[in-house]
Amino acid sequence: MEAVNKRELIVSKIKNGTVIDHIPAGRALAVLRILKITEGYRIALVMNVESKKMGKKDIVKIENKEVDEKEANLITLIAPTATINIIRDYEVVEKKKLKVPEVVKGLLKCTNLTCITNNDIEAVSEFRKISEKPLKMKCVYCDTVIDENEILKQILGSKS
Repeated sequence: MEAVNKRELIVSKIKNGTVIDHIPAGRALAVLRILKITEGYRIALVMNVESKKMGKKDIVKIENKEVDEKEANLITLIAPTATINIIRDYEVVEKKKLKVPEVVKGLLKCTNLTCITNNDIEAVSEFRKISEKPLKMKCVYCDTVIDENEILKQILGSKS
């Protein structure tokens, strides 16, 4: 290992696109899955790299794609510490520090089978943030609390 103060560029800079930095270690692939990126973009993944603030982190670079607000909101639910950098002509033109929204509508499903949102086709789920670390959201209809693991499972469509 080289000296700690020496910076090393593991992946080259991108001309235009998005760099998602400060992703919790091991979640870069989940970020790509959320963005539904499978082909058509040049992507660089850097996983489990040293970070002064986080210990270890992941980084995702996507060429020729700018992450929009809806995508950023999804990312923040699984990577609340992430920062989104919009790159144009090799320069950072916009830097967004993600923050878990206070209210999430229509994205998450209440785990309470008797909740109105699971029994009325017109009812739209709505969750309010009750804590960020650890991430917990509460259904506004039945007060059921879901944690970060459940949120991750729902967003990624995991059955386990």
